[in-house]
Amino acid sequence: MLQCTAFTALPPDEALKALGSMEGGPEDASDHLDDKQYVLCVLGEHDEKTEHAAHLWTAETEPSKGLWFLWTESEGGHRVCHRFVTLTMCAVRLHHIEEDYREWCGLYDDHPGPHSFHVRDPLRDAYHAQIRRDARRVYGSDTDDRDEQGDVPR
Repeated sequence: MLQCTAFTALPPDEALKALGSMEGGPEDASDHLDDKQYVLCVLGEHDEKTEHAAHLWTAETEPSKGLWFLWTESEGGHRVCHRFVTLTMCAVRLHHIEEDYREWCGLYDDHPGPHSFHVRDPLRDAYHAQIRRDARRVYGSDTDDRDEQGDVPR
């Protein structure tokens, strides 16, 4: 499933207050927020009744809890309402037996839609494909330009 493409400006003062008051939050919340002027919804594509969600921080607690920025939009794409909320992280994991590693879902518990490891970000995929093509050009490679799905990018 493709990732939702909604994004919005993160209210800096509210975000700083939420991170600063979070148990297990970052030691320097303002530094953590420097590159987060805008946030992207990390959920899979969803209907307009489902809140968009951006992950801001995960505290090392048991169970793990994350600070999330949730928002809704009007039909014109303008943010209608928003909230900061601390939610328990999803405990589902995917075990890759051949490679011997586990991949944890990066979303909150009881999230709508599929787990994060089933959501594809097409922009990130295109960016990674471009990096691979550039590396092959620079360093020379006997492999072709096929991406992970076996398709040749255009």
